[in-house]
Amino acid sequence: MVLLVHALACAFGMGSWVAVNGLWVELPLIVNALPEGWELPSYLTVIIQLANVGPLFITVMHKLRPGRLNEQAAIYTILSIGVLSCLLLAFFWDETSVVAGASHSTAFFIITFFLSLVDCTSSVTFLPFMMQFPAKYITTYYIGEGLSGFIPGIAALAQGVGMAKCVNSSQAAGNHTSGNGWFLQTQYLPPNFSTEVFFFFLTAMMGISLSAFVALNRLRRPSDENLAAELVESVCSGLDNPAEDTDGEDLDGQKKEQSHIGPPLEGSNHSVYQLTFIYFLVVWVSGATNGVLPAVQTYSCIPYGHLAYHLSAGLSSVANPVACTIAMFFQNRSLTFLGVLTLLGTVFGSYNMAMAAMSPCPLLQGSVVGEVLILLSWVFFTGTLSYVQVMVGIILRDHSHSALVWCGAASQMGSLVGSLVMFPLVNILKLFKSGDFCNTKCPI
Repeated sequence: MVLLVHALACAFGMGSWVAVNGLWVELPLIVNALPEGWELPSYLTVIIQLANVGPLFITVMHKLRPGRLNEQAAIYTILSIGVLSCLLLAFFWDETSVVAGASHSTAFFIITFFLSLVDCTSSVTFLPFMMQFPAKYITTYYIGEGLSGFIPGIAALAQGVGMAKCVNSSQAAGNHTSGNGWFLQTQYLPPNFSTEVFFFFLTAMMGISLSAFVALNRLRRPSDENLAAELVESVCSGLDNPAEDTDGEDLDGQKKEQSHIGPPLEGSNHSVYQLTFIYFLVVWVSGATNGVLPAVQTYSCIPYGHLAYHLSAGLSSVANPVACTIAMFFQNRSLTFLGVLTLLGTVFGSYNMAMAAMSPCPLLQGSVVGEVLILLSWVFFTGTLSYVQVMVGIILRDHSHSALVWCGAASQMGSLVGSLVMFPLVNILKLFKSGDFCNTKCPI
């Protein structure tokens, strides 16, 4: 029974961000088919931030009408919307319509909004539900949440999305001559399986998460009103010290005896200046990883070839859960260390931004060294800042409940500001230039 609940908690956690993560890793193939082209990621960053109306609604309901929101019904609803949206995406992702005289991916944007609504709302509904189980299952839930980025990334790498090669093609030189001219043409290689199959795969993962929730909801004991309150207290110690998770409660809600509650966790007291620095890290890291850099990943990677973009998107998605897993077992709460790590991640992000600004002719274009550098820069940018994100969350969680609430608010503010700043720079001012991989002439 214990192993079953662990498996269900993991499967339930996978549904938290699997849809949005799946969209990001599939972009190397989608950008070649949709009219927005290289500008598509900047649209996605804004759409995802607009979807935060979901968690805002849940938060307001808890504040104004405490106890009136049916948490189980809300989770059923958002997971069902997620399954339906992924299914619709498989059929309509490439449908376009004319808006303001230009062709736009309206179907893709609308469905993406609902998928983002599901994933953003999961942040304020899934974890409170899991609080009704012993702390050891919360840890398993977090592992499942990490897999929501890891599994789509591995699937995209296996798919081989967006790979291209340059081939010689001929065309008539003119209507009044029989001569032919030769030119290089970008030819996209067919992936190992189509975009539609990938979206069906995401649909299946959302369906598994929904099924896991149904099973978990049947296993829990709703009659035990004190279970959630008691477990909230055990989560802080249980996550950081899994060996002591038997101090909580078993699955049947039977409370085990505890001799005492341990001393306050180290690092729970910080000065105003230290807290200001921590919140600055939250805003900075969230803005960079969720708003600023994702909007220009196409411009920084595609000039090096679609293989570079494909690998950077897939491996960056894998780097995030790997960094989160490392943070669970190897924690360093030193603010100096986290500051240095943030600076290092910012250096990698600055390199990515500089290459995007130089598009379509970045440094070392056409060389293996350039491709390796941009790939490693994206992976380390994601990995280092993901570790910082997890650690500041742990620090603030141990400080107080309100500190964790403000952490979420600061994270959303950073993401929103980053995406809103980048959208006009990419789509209105056109500061970043796209180009054809095979025909762009760059100075040596």
